[in-house]
Amino acid sequence: MQLSIELIPDPEFGGYTARVPDIPAYGEGETEQAAIAGLRDALRGYIEVFGLRSARECLRP
Repeated sequence: MQLSIELIPDPEFGGYTARVPDIPAYGEGETEQAAIAGLRDALRGYIEVFGLRSARECLRP
């Protein structure tokens, strides 16, 4: 399954926020790569707590 990642720059403080639309998990970092790495960790945590089924249900249209 491929996910679309949204990278949001923070013009005030610098750095980035990475998120997958419809899943309440976010990553932040000084670089795009760091934000994406944080998002990966957040998604793993979400799946550990709520399960893969819940994550997939968030992504359904």
